[in-house]
Amino acid sequence: MSTPDQKQPDLLDLVRPDLRAFSGYKSARTEALRGDVWLNANESAWSNPADASATSRRYPDPQPAALKAALCGLYGCAPEELLIGRGSDEAIDLLVRTLCVAGRDAVVIAPPVFGMYAVSARLQDARLIEVPLVDGPGGFAPDLEAIAQAVLAQGAKVVFLCSPANPTGASIPLADIEALLQRLQGRALVVVDEAYGEFSQVPSALTLRARYPEVAVLRTLSKAHALAAARVGVVIADRRLVSVLRACQAPYPVPTPCAELAAAGLSPDALAATRARIATVIAERARLAAALAVLPGVRRVYASDANFLLVRFEDAQGAFDALLGAGIVVRDQRAAPQLGDALRITIGSPEQNARVLDALSAQAVAA
Repeated sequence: MSTPDQKQPDLLDLVRPDLRAFSGYKSARTEALRGDVWLNANESAWSNPADASATSRRYPDPQPAALKAALCGLYGCAPEELLIGRGSDEAIDLLVRTLCVAGRDAVVIAPPVFGMYAVSARLQDARLIEVPLVDGPGGFAPDLEAIAQAVLAQGAKVVFLCSPANPTGASIPLADIEALLQRLQGRALVVVDEAYGEFSQVPSALTLRARYPEVAVLRTLSKAHALAAARVGVVIADRRLVSVLRACQAPYPVPTPCAELAAAGLSPDALAATRARIATVIAERARLAAALAVLPGVRRVYASDANFLLVRFEDAQGAFDALLGAGIVVRDQRAAPQLGDALRITIGSPEQNARVLDALSAQAVAA
């Protein structure tokens, strides 16, 4: 417990000192001005001949209002708590650059995991602390006690947790994330990457925001919402942190066509179709996992809360080649730590999943 003369920890203490009052670049679209002749941004007075909508000559809204409203409704947060960016990748990079002083601060990850956390740390010259996942009877899981000890002993500023995890597929129980937040209050920002959250029954870490300002949640429209090419992702966090991140962000992160497509993709009809497709993926995930588990040459199929399965093979190269020979491209995970015999297989349509099983069955017979 702190004494009266001790300073209470504050979220902004985690931000780089030189950025806490940083105002960033003020673009022409930042000003709330009204008019019918726009001559403030050095844009063309004429549309490009290929621009059928005649709108692309104008710079986009830095945080498109219609899209932001739809996203806030989807995730249950206030506009000031959400920042739209170019996929989760931009949010990851912004968080590392905003919090970590180059050459001094550290980032904690739990490999095998999504590679952009390490890439962003390296680009910022932040020390990378790896606390490997533990492969147990229930699948891969983070060693949260070891993560807490690493933060406290080495002064890390950011912890990335992927839930459901890529490429291993397991979710982290919400109570375990909360326990880590309690341990690290005021010491580090815990970033929970929920890119595959729609496919999981585990409650979102978004429910923790009211009690823990040191949690940030990443979500994306690339997976369940089938808008990978639109490059729309968000970070949801304390409004003070979101304000700093926005100041550090590029002036126009979301192209107008992408924002319009994403907003349309979050309409009630589109969301209803998305929910139906998520249900299909979950059902197909269970069917494919059960079928793979009994195939000769399959060592293990990991339980998954995502839209993919991590599978160990006796002959991973042979399985990869057999699938590729059948026109099926999967993700080779053998270069990742602890995954020297593993492939990651995205859940496709029922017909595509049947082709996966046919190709692997034929390979097993030939072997």
